[in-house]
Amino acid sequence: MGKFLAKFSRNEFTPEDERDLANVLIESDLGSALTEKILAAAKSQPTNSQDGESAISAVRAVLRSSLMETDRGIFHSNDRPTVILIVGVNGTGKTTSVAKLAKWLSENQKKVLLAAADTFRAAAVEQLSTWADRLEIPIVVGETGADPASVAFEAASRAVNENFSFLIIDTAGRLHTKSNLMDELSKIKRVVEKITPINETLFVLDGTTGQNGIVQAKTFAQSVPLTGLIVTKLDGSAKGGIALATEMELKTPIKFIGTGEREGDFAAFDPEIYVESLLS
Repeated sequence: MGKFLAKFSRNEFTPEDERDLANVLIESDLGSALTEKILAAAKSQPTNSQDGESAISAVRAVLRSSLMETDRGIFHSNDRPTVILIVGVNGTGKTTSVAKLAKWLSENQKKVLLAAADTFRAAAVEQLSTWADRLEIPIVVGETGADPASVAFEAASRAVNENFSFLIIDTAGRLHTKSNLMDELSKIKRVVEKITPINETLFVLDGTTGQNGIVQAKTFAQSVPLTGLIVTKLDGSAKGGIALATEMELKTPIKFIGTGEREGDFAAFDPEIYVESLLS
């Protein structure tokens, strides 16, 4: 994006460049409305800069103002465990994100418990158990095919009784039908909240998924109110514009990003760094 904006401010911007820039923005999954807003902001700037800073600054302001002005931190209860429900479609990096978030919290001196409530996929339980062993974080698991809500209930009881700071619950991303999946998530929420409130529900969004990610997030939000997004696969090959588009559409803040497969490839979302990555 930056090279096109630099050409514009040097008065070298052609109609072909405008078309190419629009294509870049659309391919970055920013959506048509925001694309038009960005183009209008760039074209409203004087064409007398030698480095493109005028147009770049205008577009930076558009991108930054499109992000929510809100607290992006994780809720932390002082008198009971903070319960975090992780939801999303299988294949988005959901279970890996659970492990990465657990590591991130434990590095901040928090006592974390995991719950492997994606019991319909033996591989998911095994994957999270492997992560738990590697990170030396305790985990509650059930038998393959066990009731996910019962695993979540057991984990919530343990988290309260043993004074854990955080409980992170992994959930299924796919059952036989969409209604079954959403009913299961609602059941987990009801059962856990008999013990302690669920404080955060984070939706895991694949940064490469395109506009379909917004549809997925909306579907989950209909069953369990979302408090934040974890955007995965922002490793350079992903455009990542879908993160901003989803935040705008759902009015749900991005809280964390994952940039790779390693346990340390995870960070709290920084709006300034994100915007600069879109401009580069």
